[in-house]
Amino acid sequence: MKVVLFCGGFGMRMRDGVSDLPKPMHPVGPRPLIWHVMRYYAHFGHKDFVLCLGYGAHHIKEFFLNYSETASNDFVLRGGDVKMLGSDIQDWTITFVHTGLESPIGERLRRVRSLVEDEEMFLANYADVLTDMPLNDMIDEFAASDNVGALLAVPPQSAFHCVDVADDGRIASITTLQELPLWENGGYFVLRPQIFDYLPENADLIQDGCAVLAKEGRMLAYRHRGFWQPADTVKERTALEAAYQGGTRPWMLWEEPDRDPLQAAIAALNDAHLER
Repeated sequence: MKVVLFCGGFGMRMRDGVSDLPKPMHPVGPRPLIWHVMRYYAHFGHKDFVLCLGYGAHHIKEFFLNYSETASNDFVLRGGDVKMLGSDIQDWTITFVHTGLESPIGERLRRVRSLVEDEEMFLANYADVLTDMPLNDMIDEFAASDNVGALLAVPPQSAFHCVDVADDGRIASITTLQELPLWENGGYFVLRPQIFDYLPENADLIQDGCAVLAKEGRMLAYRHRGFWQPADTVKERTALEAAYQGGTRPWMLWEEPDRDPLQAAIAALNDAHLER
């Protein structure tokens, strides 16, 4: 299934006044956010990507054109020759499309319509949110329905408390936002090509597309209370980096916890000796 990634926004809340990196290119560990999102999809077998580029497009292009497998894979160096013990993107297909500097998300999707309109369904993502959501379950629920779109719904992330105030000013209750029966858009979508019927020129994907579909009863929510972390601000990206460095990486479903890198390296060396 094709995966459309919206990675052309200015990301003003992520800007530090020094770097001109687009938000999806800010690092978490040795790789940028967009790589983590793509690895997530590839883990579930979806490796055909369409990148909707805009601001900072050259950073994204250069990253993949000069991709170094050794940054995130084990390898053996012998006599100057590198023998890789793994690969990230060797079997990926990535289409790079410039969709405008200031285009809203719906317009970016419209500009890659020709690449996905013949698909039964396709996936879409903001390219700046990480999760451990079981993607195949979301896809299966959507495929079994007649809806045009589905989005990941997650509990609100605000730490503020909500106050229930009576007419006389007395507080009836105080609760966290997460305890209320509310959900917010988690940024992961499954869509059918009929979505384009709801996207006029310069449309917003949510307000002009999903909101209208919701009123028609043709929009599905997949609710997930597991790990979900945006990187919309410097603080959120820093939290992800700290989690990565601390070894808490629930979004990295592709990791093999039982893999022994030393044994893999020894096996590779033995193979090299046998080949000689």
